[in-house]
Amino acid sequence: MRTKRYAAGAALIAGGSGGIGTAIAKTLAAQGSDIVFTWHRNAKAADDLSAAIEGAGRRVRGIQVDLTDDVAVAEALAAAAEAMQGLHTAVYAAGPYINMRHISKLDPRLFRDTLSTDIFGCFHVLHAALPFVRAAGGAMAAIATPAIRRYAVKDVMSSAPKAAIESLVKGIAAEEGRFGVRANCVGVGVIEDGMFHQLVASGDFDDRFLAAARGNTALRKLGSAQDVANAVAFLLSDDAAFITGQTLMVDGGFAI
Repeated sequence: MRTKRYAAGAALIAGGSGGIGTAIAKTLAAQGSDIVFTWHRNAKAADDLSAAIEGAGRRVRGIQVDLTDDVAVAEALAAAAEAMQGLHTAVYAAGPYINMRHISKLDPRLFRDTLSTDIFGCFHVLHAALPFVRAAGGAMAAIATPAIRRYAVKDVMSSAPKAAIESLVKGIAAEEGRFGVRANCVGVGVIEDGMFHQLVASGDFDDRFLAAARGNTALRKLGSAQDVANAVAFLLSDDAAFITGQTLMVDGGFAI
């Protein structure tokens, strides 16, 4: 996919050190975009991603920032936009660890903290990036979940914040389309990357769950971070120039 606006400025990926964020960053770099990405705690993953982007011949800037701090996010993105001569794209691919809990057994504090981290993190990133993306007539994307269409038991801490994020992205699409800005979501099913390994280690994803997850998809298999990155890259590209305000489910057919 060839995308004209990638010739100047950079794509911002919030959560670039995570499995999905890393795949998105590498895919956009391979398509010709310079990259800005945020990270919070995983310095090694951030260093590895920077090296990979530089190895692909693109400019890269990694930013350590807490996405729940709106002032820090705004300042970091403004500095990155100045250093990279603009931000033409913004992707929210961050988010907290999702504890799998039945609603009846969910600590209200854990629910509040998980939702606020994800919802406000996304808002802070997209809000701060919007002036730069608007100036470029660019595009935005955010990671969502198919559980907003077909509820998955014990997955409320994913589905609840992502429903709010989907609403936010639709709002951006409706309000910013007049400036040429597009905004879409990608709903991510169970994939064998990123948070998957933590969920397996914690026991939230046991053999029974994984067998059921595969059985609940039309394709009878799990996906990968690259599957997600390919969908995000398409929605950000010129090939999707007439697509906005949509959620593309990359879930093997779970939400059918």
